[in-house]
Amino acid sequence: MIIIMRPNATAKEIAAVEQQLIDYGFKTHPIYGETRTIIGAIGDKRLLSMNQMLMMDGVENVVPIMRPYKLAGKELKKDPTVINVKGVSIGANALAVFAGPCAIESQEQFSGIAAQVKKSGANILRGGAFKPRSSPYSFAGLEDEGLKIMANAGKEFDMPICTEVLDTRDVELVAKYADILQIGARNMQNFKLLREVGKCSKPVLLKRGLASTIEEWLMAAEYIMSEGNENVILCERGIRTFETSTRNTFDLSAIPVCKELSHLPIIADPSHAAGKSKYVCALAKGAIAGGADGLMIEVHNCPEKAMSDGEQSLTPAMFSQLMTELSPIAAAVGRTL
Repeated sequence: MIIIMRPNATAKEIAAVEQQLIDYGFKTHPIYGETRTIIGAIGDKRLLSMNQMLMMDGVENVVPIMRPYKLAGKELKKDPTVINVKGVSIGANALAVFAGPCAIESQEQFSGIAAQVKKSGANILRGGAFKPRSSPYSFAGLEDEGLKIMANAGKEFDMPICTEVLDTRDVELVAKYADILQIGARNMQNFKLLREVGKCSKPVLLKRGLASTIEEWLMAAEYIMSEGNENVILCERGIRTFETSTRNTFDLSAIPVCKELSHLPIIADPSHAAGKSKYVCALAKGAIAGGADGLMIEVHNCPEKAMSDGEQSLTPAMFSQLMTELSPIAAAVGRTL
């Protein structure tokens, strides 16, 4: 529920209302405005009636939150969330562009790509140290060494880094090196992992599951936020359908739908959606036109020799051309690169 305090409510009255909610087992999320305070209360509303709250001093109104995702939805927080990571804003007017190889292969490889994507306008490095692969015989990443390679490149080029965490046991380790923790599509409903990254202070990039509804996706975000970490970035990366022409089917409609339902920033991953480099640029342009707050693009200096997902990776030259072509599209929808 949402408790709307009167404009003249005192700090003592606000504290009393919040304590009453806590005593009944609710988690409180106060929002202090210029003229009034609103308290979001997450818990079992059967334990405490709305009339009980209305009788308390300073309370003007009590409004039930109808959607199941209380923290991720717009009923409690209407203004868009902007997440700042080392000077890069995600969800602001300027677009966030995550770029880098699917898998980290060496310091030379990763730093070389980092230099090229930064020159073209990327502002966040992405790369995989722990790789969830469909086959147990595929390259699964350099793990600890890959994290160190990413961190070195991040420092060298003054760029925040984003990488995936696969296991609750690795959250502390990955958080030591990464600026943004990524939850991949296959782990979107790994609820123990969601709760664990929710206890971490680092922003979390949450990819949509392979065949998840938007509500299931937002409920996954709710798991993270309910543990105290409200810095969640949604990532549309395509869903599995009957179509086989592309790796996945890119759900462009998910971007405006999420913008309507949630205050969280949302970016698009056209690389995993397409699965083929020749389609990535078109999907990237559509995502920006559709209102995405940024992109995640896989870039490799030699895609034909990549140890993971080379077929969907752009070369640095292709990425540079894409960034040039994106600029007028961004401007047309009031955004900047």
